Amino acid sequence: MKYMALIYMAEGREPTPDSAEFGPWMARWQEVTKIFEDAGVMRGGDPLEPTATATSVRVRGGKTETMDGPFAETKEQLGGYYILDCAHLDEAIKYASMLPAAELGTVEIRPIMDYSE
Repeated sequence: MKYMALIYMAEGREPTPDSAEFGPWMARWQEVTKIFEDAGVMRGGDPLEPTATATSVRVRGGKTETMDGPFAETKEQLGGYYILDCAHLDEAIKYASMLPAAELGTVEIRPIMDYSE
């Protein structure tokens, strides 16, 4: 079953590119991604640009409305995702717990619906 690991953190919690901590932080992400690839569970994943670049879209009464930024007001923002193909939820939890963001924020795991059957 495919699971999406949605990575939420308060913006600014992770090291900035000009800090001494940034290199080791990114190395941890690369190590975890390699573990996922070597285990054969990695199906995709990417970081997202900051919420300041987001546009929310909704349609009301047939009219398209857009807003700058994310729709929800929360401290933790969606910052990226991984798509993992795991045998069961416990395996997905095992891999999601390896993500560095789990120590600073939250990783939400959601099964991906499969309409191909």
